[in-house]
Amino acid sequence: MKRRDAKPIILSLRDVDKRFPHVHAVNKVSLEIREGEFVALLGPNGAGKTTLLEMVEGLQTPDSGEIAIAGLNYKNNERAIRSIMGLAFQETRFPEKIKVSEALQLFGAFYGASSARVSEVLDLVRLKDKKHAYVNTLSGGQRQRIALGIAVIQKPKLLLLDEPSTGLDPHARRDIWDILKELKQLGSTLLLTTHYMEEAEELCERIVIMFKGSILADGDLSHLLEKHAGHEILEFRLRQPNAKIQESLKKLKGVSHVNLDTAAGMGIMHVDDSAKILPGFLKSVGRENLKAFAARPLTLDDLFIKMTGRHLDD
Repeated sequence: MKRRDAKPIILSLRDVDKRFPHVHAVNKVSLEIREGEFVALLGPNGAGKTTLLEMVEGLQTPDSGEIAIAGLNYKNNERAIRSIMGLAFQETRFPEKIKVSEALQLFGAFYGASSARVSEVLDLVRLKDKKHAYVNTLSGGQRQRIALGIAVIQKPKLLLLDEPSTGLDPHARRDIWDILKELKQLGSTLLLTTHYMEEAEELCERIVIMFKGSILADGDLSHLLEKHAGHEILEFRLRQPNAKIQESLKKLKGVSHVNLDTAAGMGIMHVDDSAKILPGFLKSVGRENLKAFAARPLTLDDLFIKMTGRHLDD
């Protein structure tokens, strides 16, 4: 089996920086993505991920730093880059009177796609039975599948998806996921932004977390959970919470994070081992003071909140 780092780099960012008035949107970001990787770029609103993606797409120009796609830069090779990159956004608008097959043929013509390729993509996005239907008669999920088909019509080396399933119902979202999984089996490379933690965990083996223009974490999920937080979450409710209890819990061995809402009496802890921490926990909070207690595995959502202080959809 080939190691991941033996595969060619398809996207390289070196100290990429972008400022707007009063906002440092992207702060000296460096990132490499290799062929075949599926990477989720996560961050709350205002984290800089959309600006970063727009610079990779060539829609924005960095103030400084370097961006290369398959070793090419926009200054000298924009046309070549466009031929190897596929894009799909949260919403794609189509002409009112265009059929599904016509939409794919139209965009495919820009890349010299054959009729056989159009038919192949119709199969991929599960719309062969709708090829003669007008796009404006389709559901939101079906239209998003057309947009995905257009994004891959030229068999791009790099696929960029900006929140492709936002606003779709769970069934339509799963349809998108199934198509992306098939593309992964075909060797595609994906950079995905999403507001759904489940989507990132389901599709991507690598997670990149951005906040305030910088990358806070980068790696596979199990590595990130082990490196940046404990292995379990303790959730509890107290009858009489106070700041002294929180300080006492922070001092326990094997605890990496404590947050206690003294007004609501609800707390959360990141710990290495809930069984080992339990005696010290009960001593700190007091058995009679404990109203409820539960332990569960750590999730990507827990890690994200710990690192940014916000939920992904904030």
